[in-house]
Amino acid sequence: MPGTALAAEAEPESPSVSGSTARRRPLLLAGGALLAAGAVTAGVLLGGGSGDDTHRATAADGLRHTAVEVTPAGCGRGWTHPEPGHQVFDLSNTSSTAAEVYLTDPRSGAVFGEVEGLAPGTVRPMGVTLGKGSYAFKCLADDADAVTGPTVRITGGGSVKSGPAAVPVTEQDLIPPTLAYQKWIQARTVELAQRTDVLRDAVDRGDLAAARAAWLPAHLVYERMGAAYGTFGDADAAINGTTAGLSGGVRDAGFAGFRRVEYGLWHGESASSLRGPADRLAEAVRALHDSWPDQRMDPADVGLRAHEILENTVQFELTGRTDYGSHTNLATARANLDGTRVLLGYLRPLLTTRAVGLPGIDAWMNRAQSTLGGFEHDGRWTPLTGLTRAQREKADADLGELVERLADVAALTDVRRTA
Repeated sequence: MPGTALAAEAEPESPSVSGSTARRRPLLLAGGALLAAGAVTAGVLLGGGSGDDTHRATAADGLRHTAVEVTPAGCGRGWTHPEPGHQVFDLSNTSSTAAEVYLTDPRSGAVFGEVEGLAPGTVRPMGVTLGKGSYAFKCLADDADAVTGPTVRITGGGSVKSGPAAVPVTEQDLIPPTLAYQKWIQARTVELAQRTDVLRDAVDRGDLAAARAAWLPAHLVYERMGAAYGTFGDADAAINGTTAGLSGGVRDAGFAGFRRVEYGLWHGESASSLRGPADRLAEAVRALHDSWPDQRMDPADVGLRAHEILENTVQFELTGRTDYGSHTNLATARANLDGTRVLLGYLRPLLTTRAVGLPGIDAWMNRAQSTLGGFEHDGRWTPLTGLTRAQREKADADLGELVERLADVAALTDVRRTA
């Protein structure tokens, strides 16, 4: 189910939603569920405790609540009668500074739940499922060292198992996969330049049929490089910009790159009118190729990109917002999926020890690939308008479900403060 924690699932189930939810360093592992940081559970009674455990169940959620203090001097104070099962900790920051709060395994450092940006004088809930084991709250106030509260042990619980937990990823952990991915991008810039030159040459000699045939293979190379777009800077607009924000629309002088050429090729423009845009596209691609060895991707962004690539696919490709005449959005969606798979391959060594739901992600990746691949026949892609309602719903549902699951990857690879 979308939004659930990384549970062990080898086969995809029928999706219950389509679409995606935008998320930026915003997730917290909390007792079997990935929750948006700061999300308030409906019906939770918020309020401070007296220093002893405060247990209360509301009619809305029926859960046990425990008031816990979050201050450097009293991190975790209030949890004195631990019990197993699903429960909510009402975290109360009585200090004068904002803080992050983790519920951890004090031996391994694995995080069971977290809340970010807990402001002074506020209370926020953390929902977790706990089984037999040792736990401790870690409080990280702004501009202060981390403080770990007392270790609390749950000795009973029978068959109750704790929700998923993961050891935080450090920036150092992310450097090797980031460097490997950068090398992969470098190889793609070579291929991109070669294919873009074929497109430009076809336009230059006035062979627009050949140019139309060359456009998609070149464009798809770029679309597979999605995790690096943030590092491309202005080159992205020059290579793959849209008319968004351009007052002149498709006639605006700032409209450039693949989509400018696409518009001309599929709207009857002459070869002479397209030579300039095609030449500038080839120049921008060559500039990217030449400058890439000096660029440095931020390791902290790599895991988030694994989620964002397909999030943008759902938002822009499956809606047809980026179609300028070739009607190849589904081919682009497949290229985006391929790019996501490559990035996950580089992150896999980190995920295999943290993401128990990785088999489920893999299964949904395969399902989405099969769905999108079914829209290609003898090198021709079905346009979005050519899909039946059932086909459209299946594509939306499969990609939407996958986006939700990839949000877990963004959460697990988020670099967290530990000291």
